[in-house]
Amino acid sequence: MTTREAIGIVARELTDEPVVCTTGYTCRQMQAVADRAMNFYMIGSMGLAAAIGLGIALAKPAETVVVLDGDGSLLMGLGILAMIAGTAPKNLLHLVFDNERFASTGNQPTYSDRVPLDQMAAAAGYPVVRRATTPQEVTAGWRMLKAGGGRGPGFLLVKCEPDSGAPTERVRLSTEEITIRFMGALHGR
Repeated sequence: MTTREAIGIVARELTDEPVVCTTGYTCRQMQAVADRAMNFYMIGSMGLAAAIGLGIALAKPAETVVVLDGDGSLLMGLGILAMIAGTAPKNLLHLVFDNERFASTGNQPTYSDRVPLDQMAAAAGYPVVRRATTPQEVTAGWRMLKAGGGRGPGFLLVKCEPDSGAPTERVRLSTEEITIRFMGALHGR
């Protein structure tokens, strides 16, 4: 499955969770399949989606907060794994789409073919860690994390192939519009 297909699988499983998308193609692909006010599209700050998601999870413990991350983005700031595990928000679901590429900047290879990010999350102390390599495993992994019964934070590594063809359209909203829309939706509950 490609990254685009994997994001589509997760998008179809979402209900009303706040979702923080890492910069680049992840934002673009999420916008294409499930644009909604509860999506925060991180524009231009690679490596910070999980930190933003952690902040929201700690501030809103009654919400299930979802982070859609990439292997390149996570590798930019691996310390966030220890911070998430150390603060242990039970309401945070951290999904990493691992295509072994910095797709948004020209498909340069990452090190995730040699650095198992799921094992790093487990070593950091995430109590629930899963790996998915097929569409069925993505769905099952998502549902297992979602039903985790307060055992989070949860981590799902989704191994996928790089996308082919033309890139998805850029996010249509400005960073200010994204922030206002997301905060309004999150605080309006």
